[in-house]
Amino acid sequence: MSPVKQSKARSPRSLVLAVAGVVVGLALLLVVFVVAVPSLTESGTVEVNLGDDVFNARGAESRAETIAESGPILFPDVSGRNDRDIYLQHLGDDPEQGWYAFDARRPGQGRECTLDWDGSAQEFRDPCDGTVVPADGAGLLSYPVEVSEDGDVVVDLNPDEEPPDATGGG
Repeated sequence: MSPVKQSKARSPRSLVLAVAGVVVGLALLLVVFVVAVPSLTESGTVEVNLGDDVFNARGAESRAETIAESGPILFPDVSGRNDRDIYLQHLGDDPEQGWYAFDARRPGQGRECTLDWDGSAQEFRDPCDGTVVPADGAGLLSYPVEVSEDGDVVVDLNPDEEPPDATGGG
């Protein structure tokens, strides 16, 4: 047994402090969500950006050699969107020029219809319906490609202008 008897009643002072603490906490939350968060963004809305706007495929010379030996390189969704697999293609002898990047599927096709490279014919084929697509990906959604000063192949995945929405090769 304790020598001091505990009181069961709460003092009015502790009740006032508890209510004041809750009010101050709610006010701080309101300030954060109504004032602070919108002021951190330029437009007042939160913009989600998954992945980079550009994809660096690295050395142009080594990539050109690999493509010449084994065919175009398939990069599964380098953008973070989970639906934009691309082919990186190089045509010609100059590793500084002749680069193409384009969707690995014809518009409206699922991943099961990812184009297959036919090295002997130097063209792509849609495994779902047999449609032929030229080696440069003409007719597919394409992305600007450049070789940087460092000799890297850089693909712009989000160009300022939307790439043309084509119907596919044939």
